[in-house]
Amino acid sequence: MTATGPVRARAPAKINLALHVGPARPDGYHELATVYQAVDLYDEVTAEPHPGGAVAVRTLDPQGAPVDGVADDATHLAVRAAEALRERAGLRLGVRLTVRKRIPVAGGMAGGSADAAAALVACDALWGLGTDHETLLDVAAGLGSDVPFALVGETALGTGRGERVRPVPAAGRSTWLVVASRPGLPAAEVYAAADRVRAGTDVGPPAVHPRLLDAVRAGDVPRLARGVRNDLQRAAVSLRPALADVLDAGVRAGARVGLVSGSGPTLLLLVRDDAEAASVGAAVGPVAERLLSGATLRIVHGPVAGATVVPAP
Repeated sequence: MTATGPVRARAPAKINLALHVGPARPDGYHELATVYQAVDLYDEVTAEPHPGGAVAVRTLDPQGAPVDGVADDATHLAVRAAEALRERAGLRLGVRLTVRKRIPVAGGMAGGSADAAAALVACDALWGLGTDHETLLDVAAGLGSDVPFALVGETALGTGRGERVRPVPAAGRSTWLVVASRPGLPAAEVYAAADRVRAGTDVGPPAVHPRLLDAVRAGDVPRLARGVRNDLQRAAVSLRPALADVLDAGVRAGARVGLVSGSGPTLLLLVRDDAEAASVGAAVGPVAERLLSGATLRIVHGPVAGATVVPAP
């Protein structure tokens, strides 16, 4: 049975505690070895019946205004998710999707993938499908490399192009100061820049060092700080050099480590707790505002659960 009222779901942003990038594959993707962690910064998707079999979407910021850089058309990952799920189920039901975005657009935190995962969960509940987890993961993998992790959440090892995920037990929680800015950096441009930066070097198969996984399992923040890595960081900084200055300011202010989030331009500063995040933010904020367009700071924590249905407001 389908639901008669709207169904609301949310999905978290992701960070990469490690992102190791192998050479480009024949299909254009890169082989990856990554440690994902979901953090408590969420996009929400509300799904409600829509007559005539159409899938419609509108994307709004938390204040209800349209979101720059997001096209509300058939290319929207939430639309593609709804269409893929109903095709798998053999349905022609319509759905109206409303996306409330808090995750930076093209910021390296998989906001589009979160929208797709939340749409899958919301539509599955709206249409009363009861789709099993493995089938949802299979549908998610066809939508994008990070969508399966947005379903799984918590902490996980990602391989392939990132779509194959295996949970990693994580002790305690991590606290991060997130520095977002505009405009976004399209992931394809950053990967292309990484290929240029690494041209002429021997790029082998990617692998996550066991020491990082041990630090995650132990909840050891100092060891975690020593083990984080992002192979795309150099490329992102080459496209936006001011990112390096903001990272340096964060480390000087007391952050344990600073790194680019995924393909950027969002920055992550690892801190001990919220109090330290506030202290570091007080020092970093003026630097980020001076050097980066539209800079905003927020504190996030991980790990958190993946996409899930939540009560309507």
